[in-house]
Amino acid sequence: MTRTTVDQLCEAACCRFPQLSRAEQRAGLVLLRALARGEAVSVDQLARALGTSVDAAEALAKDSALSPFVHIDAGRIQGFWGLSVAHTHHQLTVDHRRLWTWCAFDSLFIPELLGNAAEIESRDPETDELVCLTVTPNSVETVKPAGVLVSMVPPQAWDVTSADRVMASACHFIFFFASRASAERWQAKHPESVLLPLGEAFALAKRQNAHLFGTELRQADLSEPQP
Repeated sequence: MTRTTVDQLCEAACCRFPQLSRAEQRAGLVLLRALARGEAVSVDQLARALGTSVDAAEALAKDSALSPFVHIDAGRIQGFWGLSVAHTHHQLTVDHRRLWTWCAFDSLFIPELLGNAAEIESRDPETDELVCLTVTPNSVETVKPAGVLVSMVPPQAWDVTSADRVMASACHFIFFFASRASAERWQAKHPESVLLPLGEAFALAKRQNAHLFGTELRQADLSEPQP
């Protein structure tokens, strides 16, 4: 993967997402950290975490730039911006709490948004081999096996109009691969995809976070949510 291509992916990805206001950035981080407690979040709980009214919290969840990335089921928020309390292919453990992500790439950028390290387990979709990572807000600290690759469908193909469509158009094509051989076998079936070395995928994740949540991420005193 060339630097030019990574730059192009970053630019294209950032163009697919809305420009988040300062309030939306903060609300998004608070919601992620509420979900990281391991249970679905009600609008009432989100309102308390934000210190705002239930109506304002409901508007953020259902009628804001954040809304297309909020996954609601049975009246409660089950997932947001790739983090989920429902089982998926990609497991993420934070503070001994088991969580999941919509895709492999999500597990690379969510630790920074949570402000916490995460243990990640996923399986190569070709070989079923286990891929294990330790990701902190600043780096990928451990990876097993070595040489992991990440598939990525071009952002121009992402449908970001709802959480379900994000998952269907993007997340269902983004995996970790234990070897180049398995990654290339999978890519042959999905020729629209590209393959990124793990380090390049993590760098892309950091750049996406800075673009979307940079203002709030620079605030070291972001309070912990209290749903």
